[in-house]
Amino acid sequence: MTYVIAQPCIGVKDNSCVEVCPVDCIHSSDEADQYFINPDECIDCGVCAEVCPVEAIFFEDDVPEQWVSFKEVNAAFYQR
Repeated sequence: MTYVIAQPCIGVKDNSCVEVCPVDCIHSSDEADQYFINPDECIDCGVCAEVCPVEAIFFEDDVPEQWVSFKEVNAAFYQR
């Protein structure tokens, strides 16, 4: 299990989550319009979700139905 960053991050791209992540598993690129959580490195601590100003980070099983596709979006970012 892992945490997933969903649609509310798009366009905001606040790096509060990056700053608090104890394992440095949240990344992005200049071209991307959001941050992504590496599912292989996330330790499920939840600190990122607590500080997200737009409430875009969800535990994998709790991602709202309209944003379930972001599970794959996050994983795909790390498969490039």
